[in-house]
Amino acid sequence: MERKPEPGTQEGASRRSAPEPTFYLFDGHNLLYAGKFADPRELEDKLASFVALRGARGIVVFDGVGAAHTLGPLEVRFAEVADYALERLAAELRDHERVCLVSSDLTVRGTSGKEVDKRSSQLFMQELGETKLPPPPRMAIEDRLDPKTRAKLERIRRGEE
Repeated sequence: MERKPEPGTQEGASRRSAPEPTFYLFDGHNLLYAGKFADPRELEDKLASFVALRGARGIVVFDGVGAAHTLGPLEVRFAEVADYALERLAAELRDHERVCLVSSDLTVRGTSGKEVDKRSSQLFMQELGETKLPPPPRMAIEDRLDPKTRAKLERIRRGEE
C-alpha cells in the first residue's frame, strides 16, 4: 500500500501542483544561519531578487532592532521576537494571498495555519541557490560606439586611413 504524504508537509507540497506563492514570509536569522551569510544585506539582496523573479512580494523579519526598509518587492522588518511577527503576518495574509512561510522553527510553521505553504530554511536555501538570473542582453562592441568612431574604424578597416 502506497503511503500518502500528509497535507502541509514538504513532501506533500512538492508532489501537489499548487500555484506559486504570491507572498513570502522569511525568518531572517534562520536564513542567515542556513545560508551562512556574513552580512544580512547580502541575504536581503538575494531574497529581493528571488521574489522579484517570481512576480511575488515578501517580508523578511529579523529578531532585534533596526531600520525597516524596502528593496523592490521585499520589505525588511525587525521585531523583538520575529517568530511572533511571522505568525501574525501569516494570519493576516493567508486569506487573500498565497503565502509561503520560510522558517526552520517548527512552532512558527505549525501555528501559521494549514492554508500557508511552509519550507524549511535549509530547503529554501537550496532553492535560492538554484535561482538563476537571466543573462544580460548581448551587446556587440559596435553597438557601444558612437557613429563618428564607427565611421573612422570602418575607414581603417578598408585601408582608407
